[in-house]
Amino acid sequence: MFDLDLALRFGAALGLGLLLGLERERKRDAELLFGGIRTFALIALLGALGAFMERELNQGWLVLAAFFALSALVIVSYATTAARGELGITTEVTALLAFIVGALCGWQHVGVASVATVVCLLLLTLKDFLHSLARRVELADVEATLTFAVISVIILPLLPDQNFGPPPLDVINPYKIWLMVVLIAGLNFLGYLLVKVLGNEHGFLLTGVLGGLVSSTAVTLSFSQRSRQEPAMSSAFVLAIVVAWSIMFLRVVVMVGVVNRPLAASLALALGSMAAAGLIVSLVLWRRSRTQETGVVAPGANPFELSEAIKFGLLFGIVTIVAKAAQTYLGAAGLYLAGALAGLTDVDAISLSMANLAKASPDSLVVAAHTIVIAVLANTLVKAGMAVFMGAPALRRTIVLATLLLLIAGAGGSLVA
Repeated sequence: MFDLDLALRFGAALGLGLLLGLERERKRDAELLFGGIRTFALIALLGALGAFMERELNQGWLVLAAFFALSALVIVSYATTAARGELGITTEVTALLAFIVGALCGWQHVGVASVATVVCLLLLTLKDFLHSLARRVELADVEATLTFAVISVIILPLLPDQNFGPPPLDVINPYKIWLMVVLIAGLNFLGYLLVKVLGNEHGFLLTGVLGGLVSSTAVTLSFSQRSRQEPAMSSAFVLAIVVAWSIMFLRVVVMVGVVNRPLAASLALALGSMAAAGLIVSLVLWRRSRTQETGVVAPGANPFELSEAIKFGLLFGIVTIVAKAAQTYLGAAGLYLAGALAGLTDVDAISLSMANLAKASPDSLVVAAHTIVIAVLANTLVKAGMAVFMGAPALRRTIVLATLLLLIAGAGGSLVA
């Protein structure tokens, strides 16, 4: 009787083997390459047949024997090509993977086989890009990434998940503080990686996007100062600055959402309105300042460095205590004051502090949302003041108008919410 399931599994093995072989065929050197599209399809079928025979005959050695026989051929192929000066082993390893993919299909794990094939094809296709990326990676990046592994995989599980401190200020939880350190480091590292991968120099629009992920304050300072030397480019500089601010607004919502989704939903209207207003302003500025000029955004300090993690952890702990004290002794007005003061220097710490506070006390959700909005407004005013103080007259006029629109949008969205 015809077995449709078996036919589909063998067909999947054949198709996945053909895909791997097709990719290798594109780079084929008739004298040096192990095999092409037909060879890889046959290897995948061999794996599927070996797995099928193992299941039907209950002879586990069959698939192992087939794999070892293929491995022997691969070793002979590599020895031959290495003798001719070709030391790469990518094709040979792909051949072994094709056998395993076929065997997985024979074992009824077609989904796993498909994922493995797609990942393999991505790695093979992105060869030049990955090699270029590897050349950009510095030793400091590797060391910092290992440091992140230490702070997230080793240190975090060891910290006690309980509150310390005299009531009612018993809000110091070492585990939660360090978890926030890991979270903010991960978000910052996204921007760091994007700058590393895409390079430092871009058009002003992309510079603003990357700058908003890395540091909108750094973008504001950089382009404000540059506007004094190139006043004719002021519109383009404001474009990068406002885009960076807009990305920062969205970044706060995402960051809070990781910790407290209801609070992020409460923030979405206010900060979303500010981001939308910023993007509208950016669109107008982009149409006015279409240019081939470029902007530069530096990757900054690697956020996985232990010293940076400790600094943010201390700042987060201090802000958490201050916010709890303000709420306990001064009520909502105290929290708003704490948000305004914290926002003068940093938005991340107060945002995460409010996210944790609202998670522990759901009835303070609205107050926490307003506090974060106040912190963002204060931070925006500080950056606008930097631009006005350091920038050229043309940049000052535009940045003041843009800031007013953003503040109105944020206040309106917060009132509606």
